[in-house]
Amino acid sequence: MALRFGIEEEYFVVDPVSREVVPRAAAVVRRAGAALGERASTELVAYLAEAKTSPCDDLDKLGEQVRSMRAVMAAAAAAEGVRLAATGTPVLGDLVPAPIERGARYAESLAVYRGLDDEQSICSCHVHVEMPDRERAVQVSNHLRPWLPTLLALAANSPYWAGRDTGHACWRALAWARWPVAGPPPYFASAGHYDDLVGALLECGALMDSGTIFWDVRPSARLPTIEVRLADVAPTAGEASVFAALVRALVQVSSDAVDAGERAPEPPPEMLRAAYWLAARHGLGGRGLDVRTGRSASFGELAGDLLTHVLPALRGTGDLAAVARGVRRLAAAGGTGAERQRAAYRVRGRLTDVVDAVLLPG
Repeated sequence: MALRFGIEEEYFVVDPVSREVVPRAAAVVRRAGAALGERASTELVAYLAEAKTSPCDDLDKLGEQVRSMRAVMAAAAAAEGVRLAATGTPVLGDLVPAPIERGARYAESLAVYRGLDDEQSICSCHVHVEMPDRERAVQVSNHLRPWLPTLLALAANSPYWAGRDTGHACWRALAWARWPVAGPPPYFASAGHYDDLVGALLECGALMDSGTIFWDVRPSARLPTIEVRLADVAPTAGEASVFAALVRALVQVSSDAVDAGERAPEPPPEMLRAAYWLAARHGLGGRGLDVRTGRSASFGELAGDLLTHVLPALRGTGDLAAVARGVRRLAAAGGTGAERQRAAYRVRGRLTDVVDAVLLPG
C-alpha cells in the first residue's frame, strides 16, 4: 500500500502594481478559509500566507489538491486587491524588520529570537509522509540525510532578496540556517536519542517549543508523519506535486532499508554543511559534493543517482514516468525555478518581471 503524503506551502502576498511584498496575509487567509477552512493559515510574518493539502495516497489526487488550493488562495488574494508569489524569498520590498502577525506565540517568538524573526521572510514547501511511529520516522531520517543537498538543489527557487541577486540559487536555505536548530538533522540512534537532545535544547532555551525544531527533516509534532522541510516553494503546482512524489519515494526506500537492517550512512557534519552550501549556491547547474563518497560530482549526476536510488518505490506507486519527466525538466539548462527567475530578469532587466514569472495564476 502506498504511503499517504501531503504538502504545506507558503506564498508571498505582493502588491499588483509595485510587486513589493505587503502585510496583507491575514485578510487573504480569512477569505480563503471559507473554502479551505484550517487548511489556510497565516505565518509568523504578515507577508506570508500558507495552504495545506489533505493526506493523499495518489500523485494525481495530490496534484489536483495543490492546483485547487492554489486557485482558491489566488482568488482570495485577488478579491483583496493583491497577488500571491511562489518564490522562496521576496524579490522586492522593504523587508527588515519584517511585520509580525498578531498572537501570543508570535510575540513570544519575537521576544526570544529578535533579529532572526526580523529577517524571516521566506517561503518553503513541507512534504509530510505517513509513518507508523516516531521510531520509524527517526530511523528514516538517518537514511534521508545523504540525499538532502540534492533535494535542495532540485527545489532551488530563491535567487533574489529585496531587489538584488544574491548570487545563490537558494538564498532561503542560507537565511534559514542561522536559526539555532535548523538545517540537516543530526544522526539519531533512536527516538529516545532524539527526545533527549530536543529536551536539552528546550531546557537551555535554544528551542522555544517543539514547533521551533527547524531541522530539515523531523518527526511531525502534530501528525503521524515524517516532515521534509528543506524545499523552496515550487513555482508551479505540478512541480510541487512531483517533488512531493520524489520525497515519498525516498522515504519509502529508506523505510525499506530500515526493515532490512541496513545502517544509514553517517557523513561528517562538515561535509554535509559544505554540500548544502554548494546546492544553495549553484542549484542543479553546478558541481556539488557526494557526501556518500566524499567526492565532487555535478548536481545533475547526483539527481540521476537519486532517481536510480528511488526507482523501486516509484515503480511501486506508478509515479516513475511523472517523476522522471519532472527531474529531467529541472536538470535541463534553465530548468529550476532559480534559473527561470533569472531568465525572466534578463529579458528586460526588470525585477517586476521576475515577480510576474512566479505569480500564482488568477
